[in-house]
Amino acid sequence: MKLGFTPAEEDFRKEAADWLAGQMAGEFADIKGITKLTERPERRKEWEQQLAAHGWSCIGWPKEWGGRDASLAEQVIFAEEYARAGVPGRINHIGVELAGPTILTFGTDEQKAKFLPGIAAGTTIWCQGFSEPNAGSDLASVRTKARLDGDEWVVDGQKIWTSLAHVSDWIFVVTRSEEGSKGPKGLTFVMMDLAQPGIEVRGIKQINGDAEFNETFFDGARTAADNIIGAPGGGWKVAMGLLAFERGVSTLGQQMGFRNELDEIVAAAKANGAARDPLIRQRIAKAEIGLRLMRYGAMRMLSNTDHSRPDGAALTYKIQWASWRRALGELAMDVLGQTGEVTDGPAYEWGILPNLFLYSRADTIYGGTNQIQRNLIAERALGLPREPRGDL
Repeated sequence: MKLGFTPAEEDFRKEAADWLAGQMAGEFADIKGITKLTERPERRKEWEQQLAAHGWSCIGWPKEWGGRDASLAEQVIFAEEYARAGVPGRINHIGVELAGPTILTFGTDEQKAKFLPGIAAGTTIWCQGFSEPNAGSDLASVRTKARLDGDEWVVDGQKIWTSLAHVSDWIFVVTRSEEGSKGPKGLTFVMMDLAQPGIEVRGIKQINGDAEFNETFFDGARTAADNIIGAPGGGWKVAMGLLAFERGVSTLGQQMGFRNELDEIVAAAKANGAARDPLIRQRIAKAEIGLRLMRYGAMRMLSNTDHSRPDGAALTYKIQWASWRRALGELAMDVLGQTGEVTDGPAYEWGILPNLFLYSRADTIYGGTNQIQRNLIAERALGLPREPRGDL
């Protein structure tokens, strides 16, 4: 496992850090420090295009598709410096980190030429249509249907928790395309233009006042017959490959965001005297240890993983960081005390730490609940007998 960086890689770090710092102090200073994913979406789309114009949008992609052919170490470095600079989360994270790599790995040459340039340029924003009201973390239970009608797929059904669908241009949807099929069989991975009759996006207000998540309804929505990745009925393999990309390099940037949050907690504890409480100090130390262990574990995972499929270590990562950050949110509120329960601003205009607490309540649910993650670890990593599923 590689824990350090070469002089050339550190030069790359300086280049990335200097460029990001210049942007956040200059033309895009107005978006620095934004934490809510729905805040100033048009300005953040402009930021996506600025990243692309200067070659920083998708550095791990091949050069022929707008990337830099960046090494794994360089991708890790950029993800870390991106978070360190206080730049808001990528509004096209789904396109750059999930849709793009999936098309690169499983798509045809024609699909690459059609979809990748818009993602790389920051002009086409993507979202993900996996979960459904009765199929949250259990992707194999989806009911949204797709049927081939001439040279088009027709889609009917409902997806939920589609992050940023209201500001997106395209969506990839896991659908059931074989009548009577169950479980992972008979699924097709469909790509669809959101700006069409038959697709309705409805926002879902969250506990912190944000509305990042959406319900997405499909009523006779259409897409071209060749806008599927993989073969009809082969969507499960593609979806599993995409989930492997979700555990990719961006995890290190995510951890730098966690670093910033923990530093905010330490600063608050010192400012209000909570740091004098031995139990608070112990919990801060535990959080620090947990964060460092996650970093080393993620670097080992990224060094060893075939990124077209998750290995045993990758399967443990989601439950690890989600549980850790939920506990971090609770620590933040205990450090703030009663002052963290009120705000002098408008409704739902919370500071960084109360917002961390409220948002982190969902960490152990989205992207696969902790219960589902334990099943995945048991069945796929440890090879234990599958949980009984009477309907499969």
